[in-house]
Amino acid sequence: MFYTVGEAAKRLGVAPSTLRYYDKEGLLPFVERTNGGIRMFKQSDFEGLRLIECLKKTGMPIKDIKRFMDLCSVGDESISERLEMIDRQRERVLEQIEQLKENLQILDYKHWYYETAKAAGTCAVHDSLSAQDVPSDLRAARENLEGGVQERAKGS
Repeated sequence: MFYTVGEAAKRLGVAPSTLRYYDKEGLLPFVERTNGGIRMFKQSDFEGLRLIECLKKTGMPIKDIKRFMDLCSVGDESISERLEMIDRQRERVLEQIEQLKENLQILDYKHWYYETAKAAGTCAVHDSLSAQDVPSDLRAARENLEGGVQERAKGS
């Protein structure tokens, strides 16, 4: 079974223009075309398409995704290089996850902060609270907001 650009885009949850762009950038060497030049996607193309979307969502630049896809076309002799690229991107994603966790912790702290202020009717309620009054799981976020940037600058 073949899928048009529109059908493939719908299955992937992207705009048809995204698939056309990928094709224009050389990321889709596997895509067949009709005699009239219409792109036709096979079921087996979706693994590559989903991988491209994954790499893009993790922040890999298009030029690097193209390099990766070109290496896929080379075959088994490029396995080591592909593995290195995947491992590098995986490390970037792990770093992003850690940063997101830190951001979430700050948001959790601020949620508690404003929830407490709302109940008291004023943010001034926090002026009299000690570090021990802050829930233990939110203390690191408070410290990060109050001085984490300065401390990091000193440590750099």
